[in-house]
Amino acid sequence: MYKNFLLPVGLLSGTIIGAGIFALPFVFQKSGVLVGFFYLLIGAAVYTLMHLMYADIILRTKEEKRFVGYTREYLGNWAFGLSIVMTVVEMIFVLTIYLVLSISFFNLISSLGVGLEKLLLFWFLGSLGIFLSLKRLATLEFWITGGIAAIIFLIFGVGVTELYEIDFYQLNFRVSDWFLPLAPVLFALSGRVAIPSLVNYFRGLEGKIDIFSTKKLKKAIVWGTIFPAAVYGLFVLGVLGISKEVSPDAVSGLIGAVSPNIILSIGILGLLSLFSSYIVVGLDVKNVLTFDLKWPKTLAFLTVVLGPLIPYFLSFKSFIGLVSFVGGVFLALEGLFVVFMWVASGRREGPSVLLNKKSILAIIFVGVVFSVALIYEVAKYVQIF
Repeated sequence: MYKNFLLPVGLLSGTIIGAGIFALPFVFQKSGVLVGFFYLLIGAAVYTLMHLMYADIILRTKEEKRFVGYTREYLGNWAFGLSIVMTVVEMIFVLTIYLVLSISFFNLISSLGVGLEKLLLFWFLGSLGIFLSLKRLATLEFWITGGIAAIIFLIFGVGVTELYEIDFYQLNFRVSDWFLPLAPVLFALSGRVAIPSLVNYFRGLEGKIDIFSTKKLKKAIVWGTIFPAAVYGLFVLGVLGISKEVSPDAVSGLIGAVSPNIILSIGILGLLSLFSSYIVVGLDVKNVLTFDLKWPKTLAFLTVVLGPLIPYFLSFKSFIGLVSFVGGVFLALEGLFVVFMWVASGRREGPSVLLNKKSILAIIFVGVVFSVALIYEVAKYVQIF
């Protein structure tokens, strides 16, 4: 039970649960709570299928590769080049999201200093962690998952008594706001990067991937994606129960609504989680630049260190805006790439391992959802809505 289910589910869930959770209460309240939960269900279904498709691609392919390697294998060199740019730029924007969110958690701990000073302090410490490769010195993923889990249960525990005050039937009649939660939900539920580790885990556990281990893998992927969605639902309910007017980062609006000790605890746990995440993502970017693009180590390090500041000083300072941009553009494109790769691998390598022929309508559904998110986000920037 533990090795075959709980541990792999925890691996995927721990990767998924992250900073995206803090964008959900605001967009749910703005679009309508029921609309938000509808998108949470849609997102859970879409990512369950997408994660299964990506695992399918890995199982079908004889040689072990990275995401960019699979794009070259099944979609050609144009996709390979685009996937590298997508991956690097996406992760740099994710680092910017952590920088912006760090201000909110610093504010929970102390009111001293202005936002830019707090951002630069977090940036300096995070960059130092990347330089020292602290991932080798500690199990940072434990702090990421543990810190955010503690915040979720703290907030839900306080807000659960106020659930009766939530207006579940409120609906925003602006059509553009009906799609508002889609991109943040996609950002919050993305866990593709954990799928190769999950596949290798079952390969190592069983010695090979047979029909029994693929069933266990499929079960772990399904529940490993659904569980974070359920946890997100609890967090949203907790925040909506506590805050009458939800702040864009979910936590700033809690000041004055709960005890100072809880606020301080959330601030410390949040900063620990963000700090760990910043280092892990930063090291991943550096490795892509060094090993995939063959950049000199100094140039790769400078790109990782200075890159996240560029979007911020180019006026990408809105937490919700950044999350929506990454989820609706980069992750939507990534999802579409997985769909196309899954189709191409099926034509070349044969029948699906984890999905059957009847899944074609579900696969079309996944493609449509990612396409809608991409179109909506691009439309916002060209001011169609």
